[in-house]
Amino acid sequence: MSTNQSITDLFGDAAGQSGDEESAAAKFAVKQKQLKIKELERLTKQRAEANGWPYVDLVGFPLSPEALVLIDETKARELGVLCFYYDGQSIRLASLEPANSAVEAQARELKEKYFSDAKVYLVTANSFNYGLDMYKTIPKVREVTRGIKITEEDLNKYGEKFSSLKDLQAEINKAPITEVVTMITAASIKSNSSDIHIEAGEEAIKVRFRIDGVLHDAAAIDKSAWGKIISRLKLLTGVKINVIDKPQDGRFSIYMKNDRVDIRASFLPTNFGESVVMRLLRSSSVGLEFKDLGMRGRAFEQLKIEVERPNGMIIATGPTGSGKTTTLYAVLKKLNNQETKIITIEDPIEYQLAGVNQSQTSANYTFAKGLRSIVRQDPDIIMVGEIRDLETAEIAIQASLTGHLVLSTTHTNDAAGAIPRFLSMGAKPYLLAPALNAMIGQRLVRKICEKCKQEIKLESDVLERVKALLNELAEPDKKGIDFNNLKFFAGSGCEACQGLGFRGRIGVYEVLTMNEEMQKLILSGQSSEYDMRDNARKNGMVTMAQDGLLKALDGITSVEEVFRVSE
Repeated sequence: MSTNQSITDLFGDAAGQSGDEESAAAKFAVKQKQLKIKELERLTKQRAEANGWPYVDLVGFPLSPEALVLIDETKARELGVLCFYYDGQSIRLASLEPANSAVEAQARELKEKYFSDAKVYLVTANSFNYGLDMYKTIPKVREVTRGIKITEEDLNKYGEKFSSLKDLQAEINKAPITEVVTMITAASIKSNSSDIHIEAGEEAIKVRFRIDGVLHDAAAIDKSAWGKIISRLKLLTGVKINVIDKPQDGRFSIYMKNDRVDIRASFLPTNFGESVVMRLLRSSSVGLEFKDLGMRGRAFEQLKIEVERPNGMIIATGPTGSGKTTTLYAVLKKLNNQETKIITIEDPIEYQLAGVNQSQTSANYTFAKGLRSIVRQDPDIIMVGEIRDLETAEIAIQASLTGHLVLSTTHTNDAAGAIPRFLSMGAKPYLLAPALNAMIGQRLVRKICEKCKQEIKLESDVLERVKALLNELAEPDKKGIDFNNLKFFAGSGCEACQGLGFRGRIGVYEVLTMNEEMQKLILSGQSSEYDMRDNARKNGMVTMAQDGLLKALDGITSVEEVFRVSE
C-alpha cells in the first residue's frame, strides 16, 4: 500500500484529494504517534497486571500542586517518581519502575512523614513526562510543611516564659491571634502534656492540658477570637473549614531540629462551638525496658515466664490512656532479636521499634484484615493494637494456637474482665482456654515529685482501709511491711513540678496467669468476672490497688493517687 493510500485510509478521501501532501503527512505522523502511545499504554498495563502493580495513565489526570510538591521536581527527575494524588489520607505515586529500591524508600518516607497510605503506580514514559510538565504550572516549587514549624529559638523563647501553667494565660493575653496556636502548642510541649483540649464555652474558650493523665486548666481566651483560632486549627489539620455540624479528624506535625511531634486532632460539634482535642505523639519518645515497667515480685516473675513462651496470648487490659501499648512495646523490646520475626498492626504507630515490622490501620486495612495477612508472613510474634470484634479475636486465638505469641489489648476494668469480654464477643471457650497465657490489668499513677516530697499522716479511716488491703496480700508479698509503722508521702508542689506535686507516671499492675481451675471456669462458659477475680486472688494475685499501695510505701506515689485510679 502506498503512502497516499495509507493517508486516504486514515483520514478519508479529502486528505488525498486536497493535494496538500505535507499537511496529510503531518496528520499521518500524529496519528501514528497516537497509535504507538496507545499500544505502549496497553503493554504497560499488561506489565503492571503481571507484576501485581497498580497502573495509571496521567494524561488528562487532574494533578494538583498540593500533590506534586510532596516531591520537588529535581528529586522527581532524579528518582523517576512523582506524586500525582494526595487527599490528606492517601498518597499515590507514579514511577517507571515501582520496584526500584529508591522509589520504595521514597514511598516509605512519605508514608511516615504524612501518616498516609502510600502506593506506587506503574506509568509509561509519555505519562511520566506529562506529569513532569505539570511542575511548570507551579510558580515556585517548595516543600509543603503540613503543620506549624516551631524552631528551637521559639521553644527556648516560650520555655523561658512558661515556668508554670499560670504564665500561659498572661502571655496569651498579650499575644496576637496568629501566635496563639503556636504558643499553646509550645506550652504543651514544655509542660510535657499528652493532650491539648480547646473547648468553646458560652463566654470564653477554655484551654486545658492533660499532664500525667490529669486535666489542668491552662488558659481562657476571649470568645471573639474563636473564629480565627478554629479556622487556623482546621487549616493546619487538613479538615474542612466550612463543616461545623459533623465530627472531623485531622493531623499535623511540628518539626524541630532534633525531633518531631505528630499531632492527631479531633473536632466535635458542641452547643457553643466545636470542641478540639489534640493528642501529642513524640517521635523521640523512648519506650521503657521490660524490667523498668514497675512490676514487682511474683507478678514480674510470672509474666517474664509467660512472655518467653513460644505461643499463646498476652492481653493487656485497662481504659484508654492506661499505658497498655507502652507495656506491650516493653515486651516487644525484650523479645526483639535477630532470630525472631515480629510484626505489628497498630492504630497509630506511636513510635518506631528497630527490627520490628510495624503497620498502621487505615480505612481499608482493619485489625482483622491486617492480622489475616500478617499470619501469612511467617511471624514468630504478632502484636495487634486492640481486639474489639469477634473476627479479630478468632484470628488472634487461632494464631496463638498454631505456634505464634500474640500480644494485644482490650478495654476492661481489670485483668479478670478480659475473659468475659472475649466470651461476650462470641469466642469459643474450648479455644480460648488453651490460647490465653496471661492477662495484665493496669493503670497509671502519678509519681511524687522528688524535689518536694515529704512524709504525711493519713486520716484514720484511710489508714484502716490501707491496712485492710495490705493484709489481704499473700504472705510472701507482705514480707518487709511494718504494719505498726507505715510511712506515706506526698508532694507539696514546687517549680520543678509546676506546683502540682507530681512529676511523671508509673504503672500499677495485676497479672492473672492461667491455671487448671481457671481453664475449667472458662470452659463452663457460665462463670462471671467475679468468679475469675476470686480465683485469681485465691491463687495469690496482687491487685492493682495493692500494687499501688506497695509503691506508696516505697515513696513512689501517694495513697490518694492509688485510690483515684484503682478503686
